[in-house]
Amino acid sequence: MATIKDVAALAGVSLGTASRVLSGSSQTSPDSRARVTAAAKELNYIANGPARSLRRSRTDVLGLLVSDIRNPFFSELAHAAEREAQRRGYTVLLANADEDADQEAAYLRTFASQRIDGLLIAPQGSDVTPLRALRDGGLPLVFVDRSVEGLDVPTIGTDNEDGVRRALTWLHGRGHREVAFVGGPPEVSTGRERRAAFLRFRDELGLSADPRLVAHGDFRAESGVEAMRAVLASGARPTAVLSADGLMTLGVARALREAGPVGADAAEPLDAVEIVSFDDLDWFSLVSPPISAVRNDATAIGRLGVTALVDVIEGRPGASHRVATSFVDRSEEHGAGA
Repeated sequence: MATIKDVAALAGVSLGTASRVLSGSSQTSPDSRARVTAAAKELNYIANGPARSLRRSRTDVLGLLVSDIRNPFFSELAHAAEREAQRRGYTVLLANADEDADQEAAYLRTFASQRIDGLLIAPQGSDVTPLRALRDGGLPLVFVDRSVEGLDVPTIGTDNEDGVRRALTWLHGRGHREVAFVGGPPEVSTGRERRAAFLRFRDELGLSADPRLVAHGDFRAESGVEAMRAVLASGARPTAVLSADGLMTLGVARALREAGPVGADAAEPLDAVEIVSFDDLDWFSLVSPPISAVRNDATAIGRLGVTALVDVIEGRPGASHRVATSFVDRSEEHGAGA
């Protein structure tokens, strides 16, 4: 592997000049920069990142630990975070907790040993101990999408309450009163917040308070199947269902199709039970009837998360944000809209 000495020799400059050019310093002449850059390219020179980071006490690397990379919401969030990080001169190391607290803990130990400059994380549960240890050890942290009570760090998340309000108000306006709710796990902040918002606005709008209409999953598709099956097996007969996550919506739709017609006059199961999703996925417009959804802005969350983390790294206070949602109406009567 070529060294910086090889680059300097081929470019015909001093070792110091080559080092300044390759580190991005402007204290070099245009001619030197052109020669060193050409030599580095010819030799396929790769900088010694660990050695450079030891000298600078920085690595220009951010960690990003998402809950489930298969979930389109987190894929979009990761993509936006990576683009914003690159724009700011950082590289992102991406890890997937797979909705598993033990896997999250293993990645936290790995990140702690890798000399990253900061960590973006969507926490798996309510255990604050390992995260507090990282923060108290000097690692800048920012929460994205989810949070953990008892740890004061910048948090970039969705306005879950307003998103649920939009969905239930829309369903109420369409005449639904028996509305089921398939929520997320109560140990996760988004699961708790969306469930609390459902119960609040359900009561305010005068929707059915039948406890059989409320079930929860784990933000994965199969749990949506099981939760919806449980609601139907209980004897409850919802005319609509709000699913608290895009992947669980897939499970809800599958369970309803498997169950067959539910309403007395229904020819198709999705004609009998109207589905609304918290998270909007591309395929929602392709089913019949299409699925209306709360649009959760993963791109904004990823971008703002990196912005807050870089602020903390550079000694500025990182700002928390609740990102607004919008509602996508795909009903046949109203057409698509926001």
